[in-house]
Amino acid sequence: MNSEQSSLAPSQKPLLKALNGEAVWPPPIWLMRQAGRYLPEFRAMREKADFLTRCMTPDMAEELTLQPIRRYAMDGAILFSDILILPWAMGQSLEFIEGRGPVLNAIKSYSDLEKLSLSRVPDITAPVRETLSRLRKSLPQMTTLLGFAGSPFTVSCYMVEGGGSKDFAVTRKMMQTEPVLFDKLIEKLTIGTAEMLCGQIEAGAETVMLFDSWAGILPPSAFRKYVIEPTRQIVAHIQKRYPLIPIIGFPRLGGVMVKEYVEKTGVKTLALDTVADPAKVSELVPNVTLQGNLDPMILFSGGENLRKEALSIRDKLRGKPHVFNLGHGVMQHTPPENVAELVKTVRGL
Repeated sequence: MNSEQSSLAPSQKPLLKALNGEAVWPPPIWLMRQAGRYLPEFRAMREKADFLTRCMTPDMAEELTLQPIRRYAMDGAILFSDILILPWAMGQSLEFIEGRGPVLNAIKSYSDLEKLSLSRVPDITAPVRETLSRLRKSLPQMTTLLGFAGSPFTVSCYMVEGGGSKDFAVTRKMMQTEPVLFDKLIEKLTIGTAEMLCGQIEAGAETVMLFDSWAGILPPSAFRKYVIEPTRQIVAHIQKRYPLIPIIGFPRLGGVMVKEYVEKTGVKTLALDTVADPAKVSELVPNVTLQGNLDPMILFSGGENLRKEALSIRDKLRGKPHVFNLGHGVMQHTPPENVAELVKTVRGL
């Protein structure tokens, strides 16, 4: 997709219409982590290759992206990939270990950071763009293709810690004791994320989402510096080349800071975490689309409460631009029939 193609009139696809500020009824639906281990066909693919291989093999990544579309006819298909593809493409070691998650060689010094090169990224991530290009041809006509990336702060957490953490204390300490080093890391990630997302759009993504999963661990001053400002720069970079591509921001657990986030970053859609009250957030930020925000545990549990909670979220936002989603990703052992029931309920079938 070139810049001229991306500037055409808005699509009639329900998800794109909602992301561009139109109140669509019933609201379009897709789910974070909709391609995941809760699906038996996904688990079957896991037996064939490790996680990174599946992400970087277009045949596999395309198939995994399409699985929930075939089952549920979701309005959005999000690229099967991972937020840590960028640091891996820059040269940081990455391994996904069962029961532990991602493991990286932690960034501890300037020399560690200098070993990472943004110039490597386009070639290394070429298979990801190939997957997107294939998906634009294989997806149903009315399904929107989403690209994504991790936001700089959240990605930096994994890079500095060397993996996941409950509190990311090492990262937060580096922010305080080695601010110049941490700022350089954030700067490099901001540039790399903006360019990588532009590459995804060029390859066929019709919208992109920034996942800032750990934004909520920061105090307001750091939230402004490491969540809002990098996001503002990324959005500005993308909009300069692709002014009509809607961008979704997910500053998870951002609380009241989401108002400032929306006003200063330029995102067109705010994805809500589980604890946010959609009706109240819509009063705080009335001029953006809201995405979310059913509790994944309610989806996991199913039953009448699933239908009740889904209808409550849906109906509170009727008449406003809304994309139905979860407040976080689909849980591993969620019964697939619960997802089918959710889609049916939201669509009023």
